[in-house]
Amino acid sequence: MKGSKNQFSSGDVVQVKETGESVTILKCQYVKHMKTYSYIVSEHPKTFFFENEFKRTT
Repeated sequence: MKGSKNQFSSGDVVQVKETGESVTILKCQYVKHMKTYSYIVSEHPKTFFFENEFKRTT
């Protein structure tokens, strides 16, 4: 996504804040009416997460 302002990209490994689980970003999409990004992760392909539900792993 050229020129996008999302924090995470496909292939990034991030941590779900609530559970501490490490997951891999599979797909990202901008949700216009909410003005945020949603993400699908490879570990849970039928669930989407919002950007604020993740933190970077070190």
